[in-house]
Amino acid sequence: MVETGVGGAFLHGRLPTAARTVWAKHDRKTDGWLPLWRHLADSGAVAKLLWDCWVPRQVRGVVAESLPHGFEDARKLAVWLAATHDIGKATPAFACQVDPLADGMRRAGLEMPSSKRMTDRRLAPHGLAGQVLLRDWLGGRGWPSPSTLSFSIVAGGHHGVPPTFDDIRYLNVHPELLRTPGCASAWRAVQMKILDECAVMCGVHDRLGEWRDVKLSQSAQVVLTGLVIVADWIASNSDLFPYFPDGQGVSNEERIDAAWRGLALPEPWCPVESTTGLDRLFSSRFELPVNARVRPVQARAAAVARAMASPGLTVIEAPMGEGKTEAALAVAEVFASRSGAGGVFVALPTMATGNAMFPRMLRWLRRLPDAQGSTLRSVMLAHSKAALNDEFGELVRAGRGTVAGVELDGGGDEWRPRVDRLVSSAELVAHQWLHGRKKAMLSSFIVGTVDQLLFMGLKSRHLALRHLALAGKVVVIDEAHAYDTYMNSYLDRVLSWLGAYGVPVVVLSATLPAERRHELVKAYLGKAAPELREVREADGYPLLTAAESGKPVLVEEVAPSGRRTDVQVERLGDGLSELADRLELELSDGGCALVVRNTVGRVLETAQFLRARFPEIGITVAHARFVDLDRSRKDAELLDLFGPPEQCVGRRPARHIVVASQVAEQSLDIDFDLLVTDLCPIDLLLQRMGRLHRHMRGPDQRERPGRLRSARCLVAGMDWDAVPAEPVMGSQRVYRLHSLLRSAAALEPYLSGLAESGSVVRLPENISPLVQSAYGTEPIGPPSWQEAMEQAYKDHLLHQQRQLDKARDFQINDVGRAGRALVGWIDAGVGDADDTRAGRAQVRDTRESLEVLVVQRLADGTIRTLPWLDEGRGGREVPTEAAPSWDVARIVASCGLRLPFVFSIPEVLDQAIEELEAECVPAWQSKESHWLAGELILMLDENGRTRLAGFDLRYTHSDGLEVTRVQ
Repeated sequence: MVETGVGGAFLHGRLPTAARTVWAKHDRKTDGWLPLWRHLADSGAVAKLLWDCWVPRQVRGVVAESLPHGFEDARKLAVWLAATHDIGKATPAFACQVDPLADGMRRAGLEMPSSKRMTDRRLAPHGLAGQVLLRDWLGGRGWPSPSTLSFSIVAGGHHGVPPTFDDIRYLNVHPELLRTPGCASAWRAVQMKILDECAVMCGVHDRLGEWRDVKLSQSAQVVLTGLVIVADWIASNSDLFPYFPDGQGVSNEERIDAAWRGLALPEPWCPVESTTGLDRLFSSRFELPVNARVRPVQARAAAVARAMASPGLTVIEAPMGEGKTEAALAVAEVFASRSGAGGVFVALPTMATGNAMFPRMLRWLRRLPDAQGSTLRSVMLAHSKAALNDEFGELVRAGRGTVAGVELDGGGDEWRPRVDRLVSSAELVAHQWLHGRKKAMLSSFIVGTVDQLLFMGLKSRHLALRHLALAGKVVVIDEAHAYDTYMNSYLDRVLSWLGAYGVPVVVLSATLPAERRHELVKAYLGKAAPELREVREADGYPLLTAAESGKPVLVEEVAPSGRRTDVQVERLGDGLSELADRLELELSDGGCALVVRNTVGRVLETAQFLRARFPEIGITVAHARFVDLDRSRKDAELLDLFGPPEQCVGRRPARHIVVASQVAEQSLDIDFDLLVTDLCPIDLLLQRMGRLHRHMRGPDQRERPGRLRSARCLVAGMDWDAVPAEPVMGSQRVYRLHSLLRSAAALEPYLSGLAESGSVVRLPENISPLVQSAYGTEPIGPPSWQEAMEQAYKDHLLHQQRQLDKARDFQINDVGRAGRALVGWIDAGVGDADDTRAGRAQVRDTRESLEVLVVQRLADGTIRTLPWLDEGRGGREVPTEAAPSWDVARIVASCGLRLPFVFSIPEVLDQAIEELEAECVPAWQSKESHWLAGELILMLDENGRTRLAGFDLRYTHSDGLEVTRVQ
C-alpha cells in the first residue's frame, strides 16, 4: 500500500455540501464525473508520489534552495500547488458548461447563468481563474502581491501557457466570471473553504507565514509548473482514476495505490560515485580493446570532475577518435552522483548521429550501477523517426503496458517489464506513458537531436515540461562546433537556464573556436560569470575547461595520447580530368580513397565521371539523399569495408573510391588511405582529415599501399589561380564566402610549403592553431586577398546579425531575478514545438524541407515497396483499397526521403505538394494506417523515375536521388 498523506476522505469530510457539489471532470460518453475535491486530492497524492519516487534530487534542490526549510518545505509546496491547481474550476465560468452538474451546484446555493448567457467566460480559463483565486486567498493572509504572483502562477500555467498581465487585467474587470452577482459570498465561501482545507491537508497552513517573504526563483516556478502538469495529467487519466459512480466506494489509499502500481513509472537513476581507479572505471563501463589504456584526456576529464566542488560545465576539446564520448559519459556519472541527477541526455547534430550513439548509450547503461539496486531504467531515442529504429522498437515493446489512451495494444492485468535477453545488469524500457512529443524528454536516459535541447529555449506550449525533464539530467552536447549563429543563439539561452537549474553540462568538440568556448562558458555561468579572459585566450590542445558557480574557471591543456597523424596537404584543381589523373596515379598500387564534395550534385557528377574513367574500380556514393533504409545500409557497408581493422578483416577492397558528401564528416568510424576534399570551413576540413589514416594498419602503416603510407589530403573545389582563390558556387551556397576564405587563408602556409612543418598538417598539434586562426579576426592570407576578405567579413557580420535578430523572435527571455513571476513567459510563442519539419525549422535557420515516402508503381497500377530492400522488405505489395498491414506500412514509412533545397523554394514547394496530394491514396489516410496517414508519397515508375513540379527525378539504390530541371 502506497502511503501518500494526502487524503480525499479528509478533504471530503471537512467540506460543506456546496463545496462537495463542485465538479472537475465529466465524460460525455458515460456521463461519469469527478468532483473537484476528489481530483484535487488525487493530484496532490500523485504529486507527493512523484516527488518522493520519481523527481530527481537535482530538481528537488531547485525548489528547496528558495525556501527557508529547504527540502521539507519544497515537498509540501509541490504537493500543495498540485492539490490547488484546479481551484479555478470552482467558478461559474467553468461550472456552467455541463447543465446536469451545474444544476446540482445551483441546488446547493451556487447560482450561475447558463453557458449560453456567459458569453465572456473564455476570459476566465480555469487556470487563470485559479491563479486569481489563489492570489486573493494568499493576499487575505497578508502576502504582498509580488509573492502571491510567483506562487499562484503555477496554477495559471498548468495548461501549458502562463497568463499575461493583460489576461489578468481582463479578468479583474469581469468579477462575475469568478462569482455570480447576487450570491458572490456563497461562491467565495466555497472557494476559500476548499483552499483552507487543502492547506491543512497538505500541511502548509503553518508554513505560509514564513513563505510570505520568499522570493521564489523563476527556475523553481518552472519546475513546479512542470511537476503540477505531470501530476494533473496522471490524475486526469480515468483508467487510473475512475470517475463517479465507479470511483465511489473505494478508499483514497486504495485508489492511489492501484493507480500508482498501474502506471509503474520507472524510478530515476540513483547513481553511485565510483571510487575505483580510472583504468578500472573505464574498463568496467566501456568495451575497450584488449590491453587498451585510458587516454590522458579521458582520465583527466574524469579526475577534474571528481575534484570539482559542485558539478558545472565541462568543455572537452580533443582530436577525432580520442574517446570523447566515453570521457563524457564517465564525467556524467561523476556529476550525477554529486548533483542528484536522475538521467542523462546526449544531444547530437543529426538523426544519423543520434542513431549511431543510441546503442553505445545502451551498452553503457547495462553496465551502470544504481545506489538503490534498481535495474529498471526508462530510455528514449528522441527524434522524429525514432519509431523506425529497430533497437528502440525492441525497448518500446519491452515497455508496453495497459494504461489506456497511451498505446492501443497491450494486454494482461498488470504491466511487468519484459526481460530482454541482451540486458545484463539493467532492464531498459521505453515506458509507454512517457511516449509523445511532450513527455518523451521525461524519460531518464535519452539520445536525441540537438533540436530537442534547443526547444528548451523556444516559446512553446508546455515548455515547463521540457524544462522539468532537462533540469533533472546531465546534458552532453556533442559536436558543439557544428551549429551556426542562429542555433548557437538558442543554445546559449538554453545554457543560461541549465546553469540556473544547476544542471551539469558536458560539451564535446574536436575543433572549437576559442571565442565560441568563451560564449558557452559565459552563457552557462550567467550574469555572475567572473572574468573569462583565460577561457578566450587558451590555445592548448587537447584542452579541458571546467566552470562551476562561484569558483575560478579551470582551463588546462592535457597531455596528448601519442596518437598522431601527419597529413601532407596539396592544392588540386577542380577539373574532373585532373582529379581522375591524380587518383589513377595515387591508386596505381592499390588503396582506398575518399572524395568529399560539398553538394550532392557534385557528388553525383564526380561519381559518374570516375565510373566512366575507371570501370574496373569499385566506386561507392554516400550522401543524405537516400531513403532512410538505403542510408542505413550505406552506413553499414562503409563501416563493414572501411571501419577499424579488427572489424573488417579480409573485407577491405584492394582498390576503391568512395565519393561522399558531408555525411562522411562525423559519426562514422571509417578509415581511408587518401583524401580528396572540397574546401570547407577549417573545423570541418579537419574533421574530414580525421577519416584519413584513422587507424594503424600494420607497423608504420605498412599494410597500406607503398605510395599511401604517408597521409595525403588534396584540397579541391577552388579556383586556386584566382585572386583571392575562389570557391565553387555550390560551396559558397552551403558555407558562405567568409568562412571559406578564412579557411583557405589559414591553410595557405601549408599549401605553399611555407609553414614550419612545410606542407604537413600535424594532427593533433595543428588543430587548435588552425581553428583559432581561421575563426579569429586578425588578418591572415596573402596581401592581395585582403580587400575581398574584408568585404566578405562585412557580409558575414550582417548575416550573423540577421540570424540573431530572427532567432530572438520566439526565444524565451534569460532567467529573471528571484521573485519575478513567469507572467507572459511564452507570450507570442509558436504554439506547440515538435520534432517535425516545421518544428525543426523553428530552431534552425532553414526553410521547411519537403520529405516524402518513396514507393514504386508498376505499369499495371500495382504499388510495391522498393524492390532492392533487404531482409524481406523489398517488393512487398502495398494495397490501395484498404490500409496496409502494420509491417508493410512500416517498411514504406522507413523509406523517407528529404527532397533537395530547390523543393523548399515557396513556388516549387507549393506545386510539389499539390502534385503529391493529387496522388493521395484515401485508404492510407485512415486511423488504422498511422504510419502513412498525412504523409506525402512519391511514386516512382519501374525505372525509378518520376516528374515533380517541373523536375525529373531518378532514384537508384546505388546513387540515391538525382534531380534535373525539365528543359
